Amino acid sequence: MSLSPSPIELRARALTDLRMGLPVVINLPTPLVICAAETITEERLVSLRSLGEVQAVVSRWRAVTLKINVYDGDIARFAVPITADAKWCHAVADPIMDMSYPLKGPFQGIRDDEIEGHRLAVELLKAAQLLPMAITVQTNQELSNLTRLPEEIILNTEFKHIVSALLPLQLAQAGRLHVYRPHDGGDEHYAIEIGVPDRTSPVLTRLHSACFTGDVLGSLKCDCGSQLNGALEQMAREGAGVLLYLNQEGRGIGLANKMRAYKLQDQGFDTVQANHRLGFEDDERDFKIGADLLKSLGFSSMRLMTNNPQKVLRLQDQGLKVVERVPLIVGQTDQNHNYLRTKAEKSGHLF
Repeated sequence: MSLSPSPIELRARALTDLRMGLPVVINLPTPLVICAAETITEERLVSLRSLGEVQAVVSRWRAVTLKINVYDGDIARFAVPITADAKWCHAVADPIMDMSYPLKGPFQGIRDDEIEGHRLAVELLKAAQLLPMAITVQTNQELSNLTRLPEEIILNTEFKHIVSALLPLQLAQAGRLHVYRPHDGGDEHYAIEIGVPDRTSPVLTRLHSACFTGDVLGSLKCDCGSQLNGALEQMAREGAGVLLYLNQEGRGIGLANKMRAYKLQDQGFDTVQANHRLGFEDDERDFKIGADLLKSLGFSSMRLMTNNPQKVLRLQDQGLKVVERVPLIVGQTDQNHNYLRTKAEKSGHLF
């Protein structure tokens, strides 16, 4: 039995390192050292410069905001000026600093060489829920103290069912909570069965992404808490259902980035524009997670509670049958009017 970490375990270690500000290495023909721009320190930037020419890579959306030419499809690379310090890296990565630190360019774009390592760097930062900008350097110097990743790693993962137990709820007495843990050390996800759903019939289902601000604090900026309670109430009335509670806060960008998006909304940007300025897609969630959990519970068809037709299509892409879309129109407030309008106009939600 080997005591060495597997590629999936190395990926989990790398995500933690990046969040703490440690560089990691991707094993390419010329190894690529990457560090998160958000967490880089001045000392580490100086150390990276001692290894070679320092470059940065950002997602396509952040490049558009910064007016950097996008030569590589979904990412853009540019030189880090020799005069740039760690604060410059933070400011280029974080749109919250766009007005307080406006003089960041001009940027010298890069369009040669292999880009798969740089693309993987951006994917890793998104998986770590960090701003998608990496500071990189290619070097053949031995760096045995850093986590080293293979050139190809699996970004999707599988889940293990850990435990389930009866959990009477205020809104639905007959509840059972299932806990699933991913093999890659990421966030756990949960399935709540209401009653005893029939596995041979379409089950009333809600895929609910975690929303700390709405579900816990009762935020009026979104309709998430109302949708969570409304789904449980309807399942209780019908006597059966499944609610999947997926830890994909802020449409998959994490709570810190969601709060950054809120701050940008205070400056006049809508939800989608704010996500793009941060460097993220409209929606970074992985709906395969919900599909896998439903399949593990023995369900193959459902009546899906959602106002989002794309959610129906993405679950069907995973081999599940959605026989009915059940609207869930609750929680409209004066404070979330623009948020709901943006979901309708730009994301196709039906209200």
